[in-house]
Amino acid sequence: MFAVFATARKAATLFVALFALLWVAACDTAMVGGGGPMINTDKPVPVALLVPKGSGQSGDAILSQSLENAARLAIADLQNVQIDLRVYDTRGDAATAAAAASTAVNDGARIILGPVYAEAANAAGLAVASRNVNVLSFSNNASIAGGNVFVLGPTFDNTANRLAGYAARNGRKNILIIHSTDVAGQAGRNAIRQALAANGATEAGAISHELSQQGVINAVPAIRDAVQTQGADAIFLTATTAGALPLFSQLLPEAGVTPQTVQYIGLTRWDIPSQTLELPGVQGGWFALPDPTLSQQFRNRYAMAYGGLPHPIGGLAYDGIAAIGALVGAGKSDALTGAALTQRAGFRGVSGIFRLRPDGTNERGLAVATIQNKQVVVIDPAPASFSGAGF
Repeated sequence: MFAVFATARKAATLFVALFALLWVAACDTAMVGGGGPMINTDKPVPVALLVPKGSGQSGDAILSQSLENAARLAIADLQNVQIDLRVYDTRGDAATAAAAASTAVNDGARIILGPVYAEAANAAGLAVASRNVNVLSFSNNASIAGGNVFVLGPTFDNTANRLAGYAARNGRKNILIIHSTDVAGQAGRNAIRQALAANGATEAGAISHELSQQGVINAVPAIRDAVQTQGADAIFLTATTAGALPLFSQLLPEAGVTPQTVQYIGLTRWDIPSQTLELPGVQGGWFALPDPTLSQQFRNRYAMAYGGLPHPIGGLAYDGIAAIGALVGAGKSDALTGAALTQRAGFRGVSGIFRLRPDGTNERGLAVATIQNKQVVVIDPAPASFSGAGF
């Protein structure tokens, strides 16, 4: 049996654990609206990068360096735009992040890139809200978005909408939600629920499970019964590859809920780590991911520049600089205001198109992929513009 809830899969566990931490609960931001400073686009634009380098947590120093490297790579790619990047350490702490944000603005920063974790990002936003400075955080927690705080991380809402739309267009319209009982699982359930309604699909019910091996085992009979009684033609899981997915992929087929009869759909990436592709139960499953060709190009360029691969979320720093650079390059003094940041055309980042929404969340152009013969196969490409497929 493929080991679950074990420590052997360190790379995936660190990746998933990081994104779970991005979901730490936070207070509401105080500022409402879309203000921002006026800038002189003929001079270097001061940008603050807030990273958790001194947190003492495993991996944060590596993550911080990767974010800084990616930001500097993006700056080098800009044409006719000068960015004065200054790096500040949040230590992964909300109070320190608030102080760092204030210091950065005192030092002249006109926009803040980061922090990583939700509480720190929220605190940084609150600290500079009255200073008319926007924060492009690396969090994926939509609950902190709004006012002067934007989230660059991939959100559950965006992923769920992409997959629900694809499912509905391909005849899978009666979908059972399977979610964990933790905060991230409940947020994922809510995102799937809203996406199903928005795309003309029906919710066949929602089955919850504890984040434990026994919790998964206990949920399987309820899932089997719900599929049969509700006639579900797909199951949409919030489970991660470092958590419940491997066990579900074994036990559900054994219980008669097979990928051949019910479409499996995943809210999270099923291709990280690559060992997951070996599991019989995930074959034929659907999940969303950024444009794999563009993502690989970024990894290759990063490796050439720095001699190693970027952290899985390192590209978010590149995206932030790319957006800032595109706006500043237009030569307008209001380039860093909320109205400018939320332009409908969006931006092009290392993994495809993305745009910031007035509510502080984001939309990203995602591909839909499946697993065939233990390989990732894109079955619906990422759109090249926001008028393309999936939007």
